[in-house]
Amino acid sequence: MTLNEIKAPVDEHLKVFEARFKDGMKSNVPLLDKITRYIVKRKGKQIRPLFVFFSAGVFGEIGDRTYRAATLIELLHTATLIHDDVVDDSNERRGFFSLNALWKNKISVLVGDYLLSRGLLLSLDDDDFDLLRIVANSVKEMSEGELMQIEKARSLDVEEDVYFEIIRKKTASLIASCMASGAASLRVAPAEVEKMHKIGETAGIAFQIKDDILDFESGKKKGKPTGADIKDQKLTLPLIYLLKTVSYKDRRHIINTIKNHSQDPERVAELIDMVQDRGGIEYAREYMKIYKDSAIELIKSLPDVPSRHSLEQLIDFTVDREQ
Repeated sequence: MTLNEIKAPVDEHLKVFEARFKDGMKSNVPLLDKITRYIVKRKGKQIRPLFVFFSAGVFGEIGDRTYRAATLIELLHTATLIHDDVVDDSNERRGFFSLNALWKNKISVLVGDYLLSRGLLLSLDDDDFDLLRIVANSVKEMSEGELMQIEKARSLDVEEDVYFEIIRKKTASLIASCMASGAASLRVAPAEVEKMHKIGETAGIAFQIKDDILDFESGKKKGKPTGADIKDQKLTLPLIYLLKTVSYKDRRHIINTIKNHSQDPERVAELIDMVQDRGGIEYAREYMKIYKDSAIELIKSLPDVPSRHSLEQLIDFTVDREQ
């Protein structure tokens, strides 16, 4: 099933969200307004708002609080992406120039700060303190996950349990907050919000493992060439598996490649081939399937309504995607 087919039941809600998201970024400062218009034009697949809307739809009718939840998520997430591009010195995002490539780091950081403040004000203006708590906790976890990853990249000392903790914080926490805030926007019981958070977290781990796999597969992902994680000296699950299965001599060679030759296309290509030949991708796929199946199983305990089935389709899409 295509993403457009999955989106179809909430197309009208997405249009309302897009308008509110655009309004949420408006400013009287001409430069800032120009930059935020650029951000709106290069929006991604809208996966996060979809998780919010389908989660809310499980429990009732989508309303103003759900739109605010989706807008809050997107404002804060967009801010973190802008800051990430500055930290990573990345010139490209989703096939477009990043903000720091066009307007340099200082302006990019200030725009990220502005979007964070807009998200905070959106919540405070409508007393959506529960939604703000969910999303703010996600931003905290994402920051912790990024810092853990940076710390471990220096020593290249990452065991599987550490890897899963990093991706739980760095990626899965955002999907979890989408699901939790969607449910919370309809003021359901805390236990239901927590259940949706768990589903989102589990699906988010599968999503990140898929992203790690794509980095080792042939061709190019949109906006991120194959081998980018190696070039950034990130130890992902396929690489962790490889390091566990090779000889001491090969392990030293692999670590030397990551530490000292991560910008050498030939050494990176050699490492990608080793991961593929030694079964690293298949190993990661097995874990991805475990987490995806676990998320689907949890979803089956939800009310049997159309939004529940849309959630299943969306999770299938996120782990079956080719970029």
